[in-house]
Amino acid sequence: MKALKEFTIPFVGLKEGGHNFEFDINNTFFNTFEYEEFNKADVKINLKLIKKATLLELYFSASGYVNVNCDLTNEPYNQQIEDEFKLVVKFGSEYNDDNEDILIIPHGEYEINVAQYIYELIVLAVPVKRVHPGIEDGTLQSDILSKLEELSPNEDKKTKSSEDIDPRWNNLKKLLTDK
Repeated sequence: MKALKEFTIPFVGLKEGGHNFEFDINNTFFNTFEYEEFNKADVKINLKLIKKATLLELYFSASGYVNVNCDLTNEPYNQQIEDEFKLVVKFGSEYNDDNEDILIIPHGEYEINVAQYIYELIVLAVPVKRVHPGIEDGTLQSDILSKLEELSPNEDKKTKSSEDIDPRWNNLKKLLTDK
């Protein structure tokens, strides 16, 4: 966890008011969390810390991209990331992070590590179903896409004429109408 020291903010020496921090996130960051879903990452995190007498307010803003594989074609593409998160840090008798928007830290603490919150912000900003933008606009040409197109059910096959119906079924239909 030594690599995450740069995400530790010592707030005890800061004056009351707003303070800005910027972090550049790449694959090295995700390797420390052993998260290997991203081929490449380039995300900028802007963190605005507002120090008040009894609490801290942290406003995270993420923008950039992560390179992921498409769920349909397995083609890599850059997924844009734009997301925000607000965290309130209060002081109490013991550490408590049960609430996702409120963190309670002991009274004697003098710093906070925001790496876990940055990690969660970026991972949760990626859509659950990752679809290459070239699929939606029809510009992506891939062997997998052509095979999917080939195997997809065709509308022409669904509409059968009366000639294609097995004649034995016609005899059974007569039983219904011969009452």
